[in-house]
Amino acid sequence: MKKIIITSNTSWYLYNFRKNTILALLNSGYRVVAVSPRDEYSNLLVDLGAEFQHIDIDQGGTNPFNDGLTFIKFIGIYLVLRPDVVLNFTPKNNIYSTLSAKLVGAKSINNIAGLGMVFINENITAKLARFLYKVSQPKAHKIFFQNEEDRALFEKYKLAPMDITDRVPGSGADLSRFSITESDNDGCVRFLLIARMLYDKGIGHYVEAARELKSKYGYKVEFRLLGFLDVNNPSAVSKQDMQCWVDEGIVNYLGVSDTVEKEIGKVDCMVLPSFYREGVPKSLLEACAMGKPIVTTDNVGCRETVDDGNNGYLCEPRSTEDLIGKLDRMINLTHSQRLEMGLKSREKVEQEFDEKIVIDKYLDAVRSALT
Repeated sequence: MKKIIITSNTSWYLYNFRKNTILALLNSGYRVVAVSPRDEYSNLLVDLGAEFQHIDIDQGGTNPFNDGLTFIKFIGIYLVLRPDVVLNFTPKNNIYSTLSAKLVGAKSINNIAGLGMVFINENITAKLARFLYKVSQPKAHKIFFQNEEDRALFEKYKLAPMDITDRVPGSGADLSRFSITESDNDGCVRFLLIARMLYDKGIGHYVEAARELKSKYGYKVEFRLLGFLDVNNPSAVSKQDMQCWVDEGIVNYLGVSDTVEKEIGKVDCMVLPSFYREGVPKSLLEACAMGKPIVTTDNVGCRETVDDGNNGYLCEPRSTEDLIGKLDRMINLTHSQRLEMGLKSREKVEQEFDEKIVIDKYLDAVRSALT
């Protein structure tokens, strides 16, 4: 039985973003081992039928000593497990797991799910990251990109041969789990932002827009936030800031949820004013699948989900004023107009972002790697 390893910087990611990929691999007769830091989702991966191997990964850190230890641990794990193919997700896994797999004769299939701030900034960290990509990515069997702009940057910086690259529509949306759900027509327009609580995701702009629009419309609008308070990330929203916003009555913070479809179903519009280099945001795809209009930035990855004026609105990155304007337009639509926009979101995700498209590409890539 061929052994497939699937890696990420959290077990949470593998379970929430790649569950159906793991099931498809298992159903195809492969032995699947998840390699990621242990968290409360690790046992859920085992419940799916995968095996689990813990590894320490300093997710947001830039300490070269810690990253060196991660590299050595990957080598040690692969020397024991002897995988045939390794599927990598998240940046450090794409780099250090690929190099380790190459050393033990395994083929890697990588997913570049957005480049974050690495290619925006011109500092020593950005240059080091590009160097590490340039060293590691040519050793991959296949590299999947979630948008063409990231793929073009890899070509510009000569980080990988273009003939091993391909495009997938983000991580896709599970169209059976995320089905059309109409919000209540009760006179209140509800907005939701789902993301890690990072300022790079536009959280600050969302809060300022909420403050302005709450003062204008009062109880007729509501702004919700859902996602991890990532306190170890330099761009993270602090718990104190979040509590201040909640106490002020600007936003409702919902914490985290394993049933995000319940929260998406209750709102009228999904918002993500990110200026981070996204892949294609999963939260926006899932909202589209549930028939919700979208307000997001005309930014890498985000713009993939919106046909401006058709299923939502695009706003300028880092512009609170433009975000306020687009949210105001959404508020002033009728309930039926928002529902109509949402139906166009569903049509878009069915045509372009069905998760089955992604899974089929992975199964084809695995078969190719094994030949």
